[in-house]
Amino acid sequence: MKLDSQYFDKIRVRPDRDAPKKTAAPECCWDKCEAPGLYKAPRGRDHEGQYLQFCVDHVRLYNKSYNYFSGLGDEDIQKYLKDSLTGNRPTWTMGSNASGAMPSEKPTGRPKRANGRTRGAFNLFADGEPAPRRKARALEVKALETMNLAADAAAETIRLRYKALVKQYHPDSNGGDRGSEDRLREVIQAYKLLKQSGFC
Repeated sequence: MKLDSQYFDKIRVRPDRDAPKKTAAPECCWDKCEAPGLYKAPRGRDHEGQYLQFCVDHVRLYNKSYNYFSGLGDEDIQKYLKDSLTGNRPTWTMGSNASGAMPSEKPTGRPKRANGRTRGAFNLFADGEPAPRRKARALEVKALETMNLAADAAAETIRLRYKALVKQYHPDSNGGDRGSEDRLREVIQAYKLLKQSGFC
C-alpha cells in the first residue's frame, strides 16, 4: 500500500473494548501505608497460594520477621521436616517391600535348606522331604571321580572331601614340594564345577 493511497486515510486503530482495563497497583497491606503494593509475600502456614501485597520497604520488614513454623512445637516441626524429605508421601523401611508384599506379609528370610541343597523359593517340598537331585552329567561324573567320590555323594560329603584333598595336596603341607600342584589344580576345578552345578 502506498502512503498516498486513498485507503490509507480510512485506516484507524481503535482500542479493544473487550480487553480488561489496567487497574492501579493494590495498596500496601502494612498499616497506615498508602504506597503501591507491588511485591507479594506469603500469608503463612495453612494459607498456601495466598499472598499479601507490600511496598518494597515493608516487604523487606515482613520477610525478616516471617516464620513458617510459628505456633508449632518442636516435635511438630521435626515431624514436618522429616515428612518433607519424601514430599509428604508414605514410605516403608528399606527391604520390607522388596517382593511387592505389604510390610505385614514380607518374606521371612532365605529359603530353607534340605540335605545341604537350597530349597525352592516357593517351598514346593515338604519340610522332611529332601529336594530331588538330578542325574549327574558326564563332566560332573568326571569331577566326582577326580575327587574319588560316588555319583550319589551328598553335598556335605563333597565339601568335606574337598577340604581333605586341598590339605593333602597343598604345597605348604608337603614341605614346599611342587609335585602335587597339578593334582591340587584338578581338585579345585572339579569342586568349582560341582558347586556351579548345584551339587554342593
